[in-house]
Amino acid sequence: MKYIFTIFFISLSTISFSQDNLSLEYYLPKNITYNPEIPTPQSILGYIPGKWHVTHDKLVNYMQALAVASPRITIEDRGKTFEDRPLLLLTITSEKNHSNLKEIQKKHVELTKSDSNRLNIDDLPAIVYQGFSIHGNEPSGSNASIITAYYLAAAQGKEIEELLKNVVILFDPSFNPDGLQRFAYWANTNKSKNISTDPQDREYSEIWPGGRTNHYWFDMNRDWLPAQLPESQARITTFHKWYPNILTDHHEMGPNSSFFFQPGIQSRTHPLTPKLNQELTKKIANYHVKALDNIGSLYYTEENFDDFYYGKGSTFPDINGGVGILFEQGSSRGHAQQTDNGILTFPFTIKNQFTAALSTLEAAKSMRKELLEYKRDFYNNARKEESKGAYIFGNEKDAASSYHLAEILKRHQIQLYEIKQDLTIQNKNFKKGYSYVIPKNQRQKRLLKAIFEKRTTFQDSLFYDISAWTFPLAFNLDFADNISSIDFGDEILDLTHRKTIPITKSNYAYLLEWHEYYTPRALYQILSKGIRAKVGTKPFSLENKDYDYGTILIPVQNQKLDKDELHVLLQKIGLDNHVDITNVSTGLTNGIDLGSDKFRPLSTPKIGLLTGNGITPYDSGEIWHLMDQRYDIPITKLTTGNLTKTDLSTYTHIILPNSQKESINSQNITKIKNWIHSGGTLIGYRNAAQFFKDKDLMKIEFVAIKNDAKNISFEQKQDFFGAQVIGGAIFEAKIDRSHPINFGYKNDKIPLFRNTTLFIKPDKQSYNNPIQYTKTPLLSGYISKKNLDSLSGTIPFKYNQLGKGKVILFTDNTNFRAFWYGTNKLLMNAIFFSNEM
Repeated sequence: MKYIFTIFFISLSTISFSQDNLSLEYYLPKNITYNPEIPTPQSILGYIPGKWHVTHDKLVNYMQALAVASPRITIEDRGKTFEDRPLLLLTITSEKNHSNLKEIQKKHVELTKSDSNRLNIDDLPAIVYQGFSIHGNEPSGSNASIITAYYLAAAQGKEIEELLKNVVILFDPSFNPDGLQRFAYWANTNKSKNISTDPQDREYSEIWPGGRTNHYWFDMNRDWLPAQLPESQARITTFHKWYPNILTDHHEMGPNSSFFFQPGIQSRTHPLTPKLNQELTKKIANYHVKALDNIGSLYYTEENFDDFYYGKGSTFPDINGGVGILFEQGSSRGHAQQTDNGILTFPFTIKNQFTAALSTLEAAKSMRKELLEYKRDFYNNARKEESKGAYIFGNEKDAASSYHLAEILKRHQIQLYEIKQDLTIQNKNFKKGYSYVIPKNQRQKRLLKAIFEKRTTFQDSLFYDISAWTFPLAFNLDFADNISSIDFGDEILDLTHRKTIPITKSNYAYLLEWHEYYTPRALYQILSKGIRAKVGTKPFSLENKDYDYGTILIPVQNQKLDKDELHVLLQKIGLDNHVDITNVSTGLTNGIDLGSDKFRPLSTPKIGLLTGNGITPYDSGEIWHLMDQRYDIPITKLTTGNLTKTDLSTYTHIILPNSQKESINSQNITKIKNWIHSGGTLIGYRNAAQFFKDKDLMKIEFVAIKNDAKNISFEQKQDFFGAQVIGGAIFEAKIDRSHPINFGYKNDKIPLFRNTTLFIKPDKQSYNNPIQYTKTPLLSGYISKKNLDSLSGTIPFKYNQLGKGKVILFTDNTNFRAFWYGTNKLLMNAIFFSNEM
């Protein structure tokens, strides 16, 4: 043991070294024996953890081997990632607990119910959900999971037996299999025999997009509440089966940092989180202090991070009766790197994570009864809180968006009900089959409040993540609060999509209204089959039905398919996309007739998405995911580094996500301009606004904002400027429904998610401002008064003609984190209807 210590700490004065002498004893506690029948990590992996970065397949192999060898471990495959990697969960506890696991699980759920006071918890084990490396390029967590799992399976003696008697461990060795695999490949293929510790070495600079994200480049540590990704859905299902007392989330941060554990900055804790939660977090922290002091590791706490956004792994448990713990280890980002604290080795980062994993379990064992009582009291106290009435939400024109919000609520074990009949409440229409009622007085009332609340006052003005996520606003749904006079329909146990109306065969034409969420997918399927379709640019009435802006017309005459084949195809498209397609027998309407030139022909779009160096992976990944997973529309990912060689003429539309200023060189800017002049449409997001202005693609006048610091000390400087950041809040805009960018929206206001301070002055011609922030736009979240005043009346959308082509700009992210359903159609309108603008 002493020899190994010398390798890792005396070698700090060298510029390169080898890890060939690494031993398993470097990690493990002293004076403990291990069961020789349990396979060691090196017997399966072929090396001691820390010598190489574990790939996910080898991690899976080792966990499966442990489950075969150890009666303390069972393993389950809860599903697949987008790349078909298994989402494993190990359950680790004593053999006696394993034989009684269903009863233990049942009692933990009972602790959240109204009769929980009758439950005897004297011998009930605590539940700890341990999760590792939700960011794939923060690999010390998943690599530490190997050592931790071995220790829990193989350690012998009274201490481990007492631990496993009192704790059931839900063990998730890799929150992000796809990202972990991507990063391991990078770090391993760039490792030298004589490890370079130079931070400028290629090993420490991943190529775009890096391994942090999942397959579609999402930050999965923001998806615990929305639960839009398969990895998140698997772990949320596990969470609600158990309601763990502690959940740990093992991360990494910059190489020059040490080791962080919560509680973090407590003034930024969400107000719905009980104060006792933070007190328990501090008490648990004492166990980490003792363990890290024992191995001589530096650490800090209460100086960074926060527990505000419930969509993070370390905060989500706090609104569900548990305690979430964030660990952040300074990252070697490879195998060994020179830092402000000397050479930081990969094995040392693993050792810290392993140490914290064990100290968490020690805390759970010692605080078992206190944690169980806290969970019971959390739900008992919630039941005492005022919770009269109900929420109602829906969209009388868009059943699918309502359905998908209901889907999230069901995942979180929130009860919801049908409405018995169509209702009008607060001047909003709620249609049966399109709307849902949620009683406030239910077990998950605090979580429900966190999902639905609109909050505009805050104790602190700094946020580690977004400050608002009000879900009915994110889905652009009508909703009402404090409803007390509704007769509920049946509780919805098995949520299903609304059944579409069967299509009767027509000899004349079919009409598809543009309101439903999946109409863009339906339209693409129609156009891609070579079927002619047009969009109506004005409302009309036909055969006792009103049709809004953006209605799609599919004539029967002069199509590639005969009328029978067309009927069969449209019937299938309607069913597959949950949309109603209506047959009509005449072209004579009250309004624009079906033969009017106000019906404009549509063509199949061919879309390019700019990716690569300089482009924000999150933003581009959200667009890729939207097209690929939601709308089944092919999209070509164009790399900024290869634009010179790319034939742009094959694309009708190119999307530029948020990006660095110089992500596209001058030669390619000229190429893009020529493509636009020839008829292409360029769609830009967020700081593309500055790019468009600088490169003469669009005339833009920004609102100047001055942040003059008065009576601000040097110490306060960082907080002063941090308070001017819009980390993520929700704002109201008025819309011109006659403009093609707003086709499919039934209301004249829309909630927008914004996390930029780019404010654009409106055009002098009002018809050029189809989306404009209202005078008092803040709906939910934090924004400084200066920024709010500047935002009022500005525009988040701009369009202009350039030669034969178009340039379209959104300053706000219409596709945020896959759960901002309500503005997805703005992008689709920009694609399908750009020629009508």
